[in-house]
Amino acid sequence: MASSSSSGLTFKLHPLVIVNISDHYTRVKSQLNLPPSLTSTSSAATSNNNNNNSNGGENNQQKPPRVYGCVIGVQRGRTVEIFNSFELIYDPSTRSLDRSFLEKKQELYKKVFPHFYVLGWYSTGSDAQESDMHFHKALMDINESPLYVLLNPAINPAQKDLPVTIYESELHVIDGVPQLIFVRSSYTIETVEAERISVDHVAHLKPSGGSAATQLAAQLTGIHSAIKMLNSRIRVVHQYLVGMQKGDIPCESSLLRQVSSLLRRLPAIESEKFQDDLLMEYKDTLLITYLAMFTNCSSTMNELVDKFNTAYDRHSRRGGRTAFI
Repeated sequence: MASSSSSGLTFKLHPLVIVNISDHYTRVKSQLNLPPSLTSTSSAATSNNNNNNSNGGENNQQKPPRVYGCVIGVQRGRTVEIFNSFELIYDPSTRSLDRSFLEKKQELYKKVFPHFYVLGWYSTGSDAQESDMHFHKALMDINESPLYVLLNPAINPAQKDLPVTIYESELHVIDGVPQLIFVRSSYTIETVEAERISVDHVAHLKPSGGSAATQLAAQLTGIHSAIKMLNSRIRVVHQYLVGMQKGDIPCESSLLRQVSSLLRRLPAIESEKFQDDLLMEYKDTLLITYLAMFTNCSSTMNELVDKFNTAYDRHSRRGGRTAFI
């Protein structure tokens, strides 16, 4: 493998591609119920297989999965911009790619994004492997020079760069024999406004306790605490005035003047216009809440349908049945 590419192309990678690959890998890994430690120790388990005959052999048999998919985008002159990606069905043991699934996906994306076309493919792992070249050559009938986006799922706290590498393929003469090899290419991260908002939302997710507390949730929690404190203070003043009225507490004119001054600062809220405005505001808030609830329900339902279709398609390929949804 050469150190760097000599094609002179400029690559721009959008965050949506990284999120899609990470989500694809996480879903496949969770379905296999692999422990998290295997992801970070897979490389060490492979290299120490000869030294650790028992434990190393078990880790080798349970290597973390590799996922495969296509990356799509546009090329303007010498600039290649990778916008999105979609999953592919590929069996590494038999090196068989589901062509019908690829063509169907490509056709669907062409209807929505007519200017996008297949730029290459993606996978996961610590480094490009020799077996990756077979998959790479299988896509050359779609793109004569596909690129290869590799995401390393292993967590390295000391690493500051993104665990993403883009490879190009170049024809080099090695020992008098022309061979196609992978070469690294530099890239930059390109974002649009919608992606910046989404990335900011994901970056502020807090996985503690499995809850997704964002900045909005933290702000609403602060407002709730302030309102709760205000309510408790008002209750104390109300109880004091009730006790003073009943004669249980001695009357203090100075305190009554302070309470009276505080009440005079409040706006007159008994008018009919205020009631109408308050009712309208209340209904708008309920409407927004219901819309948010419907959106969450729709999103959950779509995820369920996608998972069902994935599972049903897998059985249909074995049994010859058609998709349910």
